[in-house]
Amino acid sequence: MENFVASVRQAEAALRDLFEPTPLQRNDHLSAKYGANIWLKREDLTPVRSYKLRGAFNAMRKQVHPGAATNAHFVCASAGNHAQGVAYACRHFGAKGTIFMPVTTPKQKIDKTKIFGGDAIEIVLTGDYFDQTLAAAQAFAVQHEATFLSPFDALDVIEGQATVALEMLEQLGTAPDLVVLPVGGGGLASGVTRYLAELSPDTRFAFAEPLGGASLQAALETGAPVALPAVDNFVDGAAVARIGALPFEILRRFRPSDVHLAPEDRICRTMLEMLNTEGIVLEPAGALAVDVLEDLGDLAGKNVVCVCSGGNFDFERLPEVKERALRFTGIKKYFVLRLPQRPGALRDLLELMGPHDDIARFEYLKKSARNFGSILIGIETNDPSNLTTFTQRMKQSGFDYRDITNDELLAELLV
Repeated sequence: MENFVASVRQAEAALRDLFEPTPLQRNDHLSAKYGANIWLKREDLTPVRSYKLRGAFNAMRKQVHPGAATNAHFVCASAGNHAQGVAYACRHFGAKGTIFMPVTTPKQKIDKTKIFGGDAIEIVLTGDYFDQTLAAAQAFAVQHEATFLSPFDALDVIEGQATVALEMLEQLGTAPDLVVLPVGGGGLASGVTRYLAELSPDTRFAFAEPLGGASLQAALETGAPVALPAVDNFVDGAAVARIGALPFEILRRFRPSDVHLAPEDRICRTMLEMLNTEGIVLEPAGALAVDVLEDLGDLAGKNVVCVCSGGNFDFERLPEVKERALRFTGIKKYFVLRLPQRPGALRDLLELMGPHDDIARFEYLKKSARNFGSILIGIETNDPSNLTTFTQRMKQSGFDYRDITNDELLAELLV
């Protein structure tokens, strides 16, 4: 353990060539909400807007030195933060980097990676799915005798991510009561918990995973890493089907109940809350730790640190985030219903709506029978009870309807 702590201290000292410690900020809004001292470790404010730069840099620095001629060649597979961290570090060290990204990667992420890496990197677009991209990157690394950089399943990477904990302790000046950590592959969580286990042994931990990608919880329940049969990729920075083997060895001492699952739609609500109330831009994975605060029980009077792991959010996704947040809070719903083909039928339906109900979507789908037509209607309001009243009125008036708000298949096809 002492060797790990010493290695983390060396990594942190070397990191100062790249950037100053990220801020640890007490958040008044969240502190008042939970009656605690809620601190945000702002990893969204690194040069690449995520903590991934720490691990990539630490793994590279042990093989190359700034200013020295190097033939080092690094390879990674990533569609987001890890790619940008590797690119930035390659440019810093003057090393060659080959970054494999899925063909489906948004152009914005590709362009940002190019900016961070400059002439030091080459981007290879291959594979429709990440597993295909990963296999291609690993095969390339073997063929070209290059170093493959895992995003989380390597000790040097874990040491780099643990520098978050070192900074946190120095900035807070005391041991936190609770640290809330987002989990994807487990590199950050394993690094922080291992470091604090030595230097802050009384600190407790809570882990936040997306509901559609709970690989740590599954591993803790099984006793070993397992591959999830399916993963919801909305929280792309933490949507990992299998926790890393090395991170799990560090995290296996925890219980499944230490892991808290964040529904993807609720994460959207948290992202909007942080944006609108605090002016903080978080990507879905970056909002995980804040999102699960409401699941942690009584936090009154405690010093709680939430690690905001990243802020690489594409604002083209904002309409989707808002839509999902509204659905989660229950103030927006979608219905498919059969409308009688007679004069005044639509007026009868609209008269069932309340003064605060607004039509957000209306589409005539098809004639399902000679006397009826099917319509899609979306209604947004200011209180969930208004939609309860609306559905009760539809029943009483004899309208045949179906609420498809949470029907993933129908909502995807129709909305």
